[in-house]
Amino acid sequence: MDYSKSGGQKSAKNAPKHREHNAKGSSGNPFGAKPTKADLIARMKAAAEAKKKD
Repeated sequence: MDYSKSGGQKSAKNAPKHREHNAKGSSGNPFGAKPTKADLIARMKAAAEAKKKD
């Protein structure tokens, strides 16, 4: 008996279970869009201020 022909086909192993909200190429994170250092510094300062207030 050929057991390889019984049952359903095997699913893809490398397929992700779901899509990420910030995946490359999505509207939130388009390809080629690299944040500038000024944006990074502004985010870090805002986070520091928010942490200081808590």
